[in-house]
Amino acid sequence: MDSHKYIQHQFIKRTIKKRYTALLDGYIKSNEGVIDLPLILDVDDRPRQMVCFENGKSSRTKWEVVERRKRYTRINFYPVTGRTHQLRVHASHPKGLNTPIIGDDLYGKKGDRLHLHAAFISFLHPKTKEKVTFESEAPF
Repeated sequence: MDSHKYIQHQFIKRTIKKRYTALLDGYIKSNEGVIDLPLILDVDDRPRQMVCFENGKSSRTKWEVVERRKRYTRINFYPVTGRTHQLRVHASHPKGLNTPIIGDDLYGKKGDRLHLHAAFISFLHPKTKEKVTFESEAPF
């Protein structure tokens, strides 16, 4: 199996571990949870995604609060699935966290940047089969 297929297989089997850090534009009261909202492309407003319980694809995100400030909440997202805009929709949607990511011009308010950062990934190396891990602290 070539390298690309080996890593792709890990994504499909959901064995790759990922963590994203985000700064949300509001105060989240709960400490952790799981968001399970099916997503589908909004064909009338591309590239926006929307929640659709009839035809949407399964979309699950685990989350935990890292820090609370007066008007902001730092959160870690652990996506179980990997849908387009999944974390952005799960943060902003009323049936999700109902609190958009700071700087999200599609699902919240435009800002200087989207405060969403890929902070951690771990997977098996396609050649050595050893676990490799990459970590990067959020710059916000």
